[in-house]
Amino acid sequence: MSPVHGVDKIQAAGKRVLVRVDLNVPMKDGKVTDPTRIERTVPTLADLADRGAKVIVMSHFGRPDGRVVPAMSLRPLTESLSRALGGRAVAFAPDCIGPVAEAAVNGLPDGGIVLLENLRFHAGEEGNDRAFAQSLARLGEIYVNDAFAAAHRAHASTEGLAHHLPAFAGRLMQEELTALDKALENPKRPVAAIVGGAKVSSKLTVLANLVAKADILVIGGGMANTFLFGQGLEVGKSLCERDLAATARDILARAKARKCEIVLPVDAVVAEKFESGAPSKIVAIGAVPPGSMILDVGPASAKHIVERLGAANTVVWNGPLGAFEMKGFDQGTVVVAQAVARLTKAGKVVSVAGGGDTVAALAHSGVTQAFTYVSTAGGAFLEWLEGKELPGVAALRRH
Repeated sequence: MSPVHGVDKIQAAGKRVLVRVDLNVPMKDGKVTDPTRIERTVPTLADLADRGAKVIVMSHFGRPDGRVVPAMSLRPLTESLSRALGGRAVAFAPDCIGPVAEAAVNGLPDGGIVLLENLRFHAGEEGNDRAFAQSLARLGEIYVNDAFAAAHRAHASTEGLAHHLPAFAGRLMQEELTALDKALENPKRPVAAIVGGAKVSSKLTVLANLVAKADILVIGGGMANTFLFGQGLEVGKSLCERDLAATARDILARAKARKCEIVLPVDAVVAEKFESGAPSKIVAIGAVPPGSMILDVGPASAKHIVERLGAANTVVWNGPLGAFEMKGFDQGTVVVAQAVARLTKAGKVVSVAGGGDTVAALAHSGVTQAFTYVSTAGGAFLEWLEGKELPGVAALRRH
């Protein structure tokens, strides 16, 4: 697979550089509640500005569906972006194409930074419209994609622009691709994959790909219930896709054929109510009371998972092992997350995790900084786990 070219290859001084980033951050009352994605843009933006480029920042925000929605304007983010950049001035253009955007770009000094208005205010962005991509391209001389989180979308700013300008990968994009390559494409074996979350149906392709690539596959969360049910075990009122029992059995059969070890819960924390702090008890798998639901893996399961991970050299994680967001049902996820963190610190495993719930679960466990790499990408990380080629990455590889 051809490599991508990084920003170090750019002769930046005096050049207009269009940089696609991901500023689709959580906000409340006009204030950013989690600046992580903003902060991760800093290495690329600061480097280009320091080298004298005129830096033109592009992003989407929300789903305005090709209409101007004032509540989804990127203007409020200029302050947060400036703060993340150590107080550098960040100008704002109230449109992302046309005379208004061109005037803002033309007014930039070398080393200056301007944030363009929400790309999705124009239908041509999500439609990957050639004319819209050309309008964006007129603003710059060089294109940098630093938004891995949006790389699974073939939009004008993530794929189309690469057809019109010299294209490069930003530092975050390169960091993501390097981490993912180490995790599944060229890993140090054995590889252990942890897949959790609510439903098997949402991760069928992920499971099929991981059965082919991992040596150990840990299945937890609500989706484990479907596998247990498929083996003839009753799961009470637990979340379970009973209609996918045959599919679960097929995945287990394929894993056996490929010599991929499947690790399922052997005990569980159950409760009669799906609420924080609900009365609970630990039962063996197969002894779930009819009126109860499985809300976390039990201590014996967590211990077994940790033991199996001890045999791995690479760990890939997507999805929590239980309802970690509720008091009393987070221990399985916390115990395993902290074990992976210890193995990583000891240099025994390369650990890569991603997905919205996963990031939140690792933060809850206090181990985000201890993993080798934690991706903030949601859909892109999931599609990578499915083995799909991401349009935004493929576009960079053509250069």
